[in-house]
Amino acid sequence: MKNLLTILLFFCTLSAFAQTNSSEGKENGVVHKYRISIPYFIVTDPIGNSWHDRQSTQMIELHVKRNLDNKNIVGVKFATWRLFQPMGITWWDGLLDKLETESEFYPGYVRESGIGITYQRMLWKGLFATVEVLPQFQTYSDLDGNKLGNGFKVYNSYHLGYHIAFGKKKRFFLEPQVHCQHWMFDNNAPDGFKQLDDRWRNYFLFEPNIYVGINF
Repeated sequence: MKNLLTILLFFCTLSAFAQTNSSEGKENGVVHKYRISIPYFIVTDPIGNSWHDRQSTQMIELHVKRNLDNKNIVGVKFATWRLFQPMGITWWDGLLDKLETESEFYPGYVRESGIGITYQRMLWKGLFATVEVLPQFQTYSDLDGNKLGNGFKVYNSYHLGYHIAFGKKKRFFLEPQVHCQHWMFDNNAPDGFKQLDDRWRNYFLFEPNIYVGINF
């Protein structure tokens, strides 16, 4: 609870700071007030992989953001995905090998869904940093889809990337980035799932990604 309160206070402070900056002068005027974006792989994954494959994450993610000024951007994140193995298996743990051997696969799936908040700060030209906090409700099921239980966790991610706008009036954009994530309060997992989760970390480092979006 202490960690959660710290995060909430941090966001309140950033919000107040951003609101103050947004009224400081004409230099803070923005061309586009809002933006919508999604991860690029959500567009491409259904083409090459079946939605119901054993290793399909069935991920849907949407960001709706408000440009407070030319530096500060706040938003709402909607996300849902399906895990088939612990998220804390990192690259140096042999992540790709474990996907091939299926040695760490859950005896089923975990569906995680939530609505969270984001804060993005433009640092220099297109370079930016983003913090996202996403509370998630979890549903555990076996391989046949039978429900085994419920859980809850708070998923946090930290991003460093570059904003590239293009097209007429620069309405379209790409945001290549690298992000790290960690999660808290991940509990109440059924035994078969918990045994696997306990072997691994509660964080994942250096995940590359590309977001595509539109300004309006």
